[in-house]
Amino acid sequence: MPKNKDAVSRYRWIDERLRNKRLPKPTLENLIEYVSDKMDAVISTRTIQKDIQDMRQDPELNYMAPIVYDRSSRTYRYADDSFSISNIPIEEADLQGLEIAIGILEQFRSLPVVQQFEDAILKIAASLKMNREALQHKGLIKFTRTTQYKGAQFIPDIVDAIKNLEVIRIAYQSFDRNEPKEHWVEPYHLREYQHRFYLIGKSQQTRGGAVITFALDRVVNLWPTMKHFDEKNFDDASYFQHAIGITVHDGEPEKVVLSFSPRQGKYIKSQPIHSSQQVLADNSKECRITLQVVINPELTMLLLSYGAQVKVLEPQHLADKLATEAKEMMKLYK
Repeated sequence: MPKNKDAVSRYRWIDERLRNKRLPKPTLENLIEYVSDKMDAVISTRTIQKDIQDMRQDPELNYMAPIVYDRSSRTYRYADDSFSISNIPIEEADLQGLEIAIGILEQFRSLPVVQQFEDAILKIAASLKMNREALQHKGLIKFTRTTQYKGAQFIPDIVDAIKNLEVIRIAYQSFDRNEPKEHWVEPYHLREYQHRFYLIGKSQQTRGGAVITFALDRVVNLWPTMKHFDEKNFDDASYFQHAIGITVHDGEPEKVVLSFSPRQGKYIKSQPIHSSQQVLADNSKECRITLQVVINPELTMLLLSYGAQVKVLEPQHLADKLATEAKEMMKLYK
């Protein structure tokens, strides 16, 4: 995808100018003037030249625009007069991702930051639903063998249940069971982590009605129950406040002190591990940071992924856990 929304706009205006048959074929100067006028900004020659090159060849954009340059007239045109970047086939996974995003936005319609865009969200959702079938018939949606999110087909029903405070019944196949287990769930929240979606809700089958996290890729089936629950008493921001990832334990958050190599420290400072991150020391020997988080599997796996670039200084039990894992890894290579 384009690096920023300005690039998207420039591609669109270049495309519009190249398709305009009422005007002479544009020179580079014509394109610069046209795009600058539409953007109400001064666009450089180098930027437009790079935009043209990206529209032709960038695999992430996937436009593969047949833009040709006529040296004699110094003008640009499409080799195929019917070409337009707006006719590029849409990947099914991308369309599904858009539907998921709209569903999640609708889930939080009551939030002030979402309310101000409610009309726009509803218009996009309605348009997407109406045009999906038409796009399929025109061949503008490209279906792939695998979808981006396993279990994503359950998201619309879950979002509706969250909005309507409706209990849902799910068949859930955990990795440590041979058969699916049925849960009656009060759905509270949907969350994405590392290309997987998770449902957070209260299982009515567990003692005390504990809040449980269900991975959607392990949901075998889902049914409505026509039963409702009282207004949820759940704040997702507070619930995940001290967690990295999706696993939240009952234990209190702990102070975690990490010593990174100076090089790795540059990445850690530019993209903090957690909102509680603070830099304790930053010199030629180390970048030492502190976190206030719960110790969960996601934190452990993240620290292991840094290999020898990080050392756990506190707490000791976390340092011991990583040391044990490292020893077990060594055994695999002996």
